[in-house]
Amino acid sequence: MDTRELINDYRLWQRFQRQAQLDREHRAAWQQLESAGVSAQRTTEAYRSMADKAATQGACYRTLFQRELESGERLACEGWLFVRRVLAEGGATRVRAALLPSFTLTDGTLPPAEAGVESITLEIFDQLLVDRGLASMARVDRIDASGDSHFITLIDSVRGDLRQHMS
Repeated sequence: MDTRELINDYRLWQRFQRQAQLDREHRAAWQQLESAGVSAQRTTEAYRSMADKAATQGACYRTLFQRELESGERLACEGWLFVRRVLAEGGATRVRAALLPSFTLTDGTLPPAEAGVESITLEIFDQLLVDRGLASMARVDRIDASGDSHFITLIDSVRGDLRQHMS
C-alpha cells in the first residue's frame, strides 16, 4: 500500500469517526430535550433571542440536524445557523435563517469559505409523544426542502465571525 492511499484511507476513517460522534451527540441532545419536555413556546423564545443577537452582534449558532439520504438512511449533520427572523403566522411559527454546513458525511468537514450557505425556513411545533402518556416536546424541522429535520440549535455554542459568509 502506497503512502497516498494510506493517507486517503486515514482521512476517510477520520470522517467516519466524526460522523459517529455527531450521531451520538445528536441522539443525546434529542433525548435531553425529550426528557425535559421543552415546549414550542420556549423554543420560539430561544429562536427570537438568537435573531436579536444575530441582528445586533452577527451571532451564528451551532446546529445539529438529521439529513435523509437517497438510501433512506438518516445521518446527523452539523452547521452554523444565522437566524434572520421568527414569524408567527396562521398558528405556525416559522424561522427564516441561513445555514452554513460545517460537516456532512458526503462532504466531510467544510471550511466556512468553501461551504455554500443555504437560505432555509424552519417550523417550530409541538410533537406529541404517545408512548409517554401524551407528553409533548418541541420539534424544529425544515419545511422549504425535504430531508432535513430534527434541528437542535445550541445556544451556548456561538460564533460572531461568520456573518461575512452568510449573504
